[in-house]
Amino acid sequence: MNNLSVDNLLGIKHLKKNDLELIFKTADHFKEVINRPIKKVPSLRDITIANLFFENSTRTKLSFELAEKRLSADIINFSAAQSSVKKGETLIDTANNILSMKVDIIVMRHPNEGAAYFLSKHVDAKIINAGDGAHEHPTQALLDSFSIREKLGTVKGKKIVIIGDILHSRVALSNIYALKLQGAEVKLCGPTTLIPKHITQLGVGYEKSIRKALEWCDVANVLRVQHERMDIKYFPSVREYTQMYGINKELLDSIDKEIVIMHPGPINRGVELTSDVADSKQSIILHQVENGVAIRMAVIYLLAQQINRN
Repeated sequence: MNNLSVDNLLGIKHLKKNDLELIFKTADHFKEVINRPIKKVPSLRDITIANLFFENSTRTKLSFELAEKRLSADIINFSAAQSSVKKGETLIDTANNILSMKVDIIVMRHPNEGAAYFLSKHVDAKIINAGDGAHEHPTQALLDSFSIREKLGTVKGKKIVIIGDILHSRVALSNIYALKLQGAEVKLCGPTTLIPKHITQLGVGYEKSIRKALEWCDVANVLRVQHERMDIKYFPSVREYTQMYGINKELLDSIDKEIVIMHPGPINRGVELTSDVADSKQSIILHQVENGVAIRMAVIYLLAQQINRN
């Protein structure tokens, strides 16, 4: 199979296992490209991509932009903070105005769940969801799985624990879908107030104790505490959260095996992870950043191939 089973990348939930394999195989190729002296390929020279970010993002936006430039696409950057959206323009108005500039692909981050799906029903362009509220963040889950596969050889049969603020995390949900699709065992760990009520129906376990979770897992994917999404307090204090769920070198060294440490970033250093853990040889956080560009190149390239076919 050389093409995706979907027309847009709205979420991991809509993908098949073959889609993941194709994306990873394509990303392997692009990872080799971005490590060459000349890091650009002319693959998308006739494709125009609009980056619509209705929510602030530095890392994801830069990663997508770099991926697009490496593929030689033309880029339009749109930031809602400086736009007509503040004057009451709707999402469809904004998208249609951008499409009138003959845009082929829209990469969108939006604070509302389902925004990417909604847009895909109303505009004639390929849509890539770069995060919709606390719903999904598919390219982050893809780069996480790609990084695990690179480090451990496979995702199948591996034990992955996702630690922290599951309730407000689009990364967690996308990761659960991606990891389960590939045959991994998944557990969640964090304060009960930050674990969604029915999430275990997705076939994941729950472990309240951080020590037990780390003793069980091969990989710990540690999430950021998202204070900006919390309208009420979900735990007494950051200090207490850190004491209960923060990972420090002493805790890590006391576990009788080497665990892979991941984090989607940005890290609250000293809260979820101490610096000596984030910067340790067990951490693959910088590999995740590098792999993010290759994965996003793969997704954009594969969707663009459909444009050329139609």
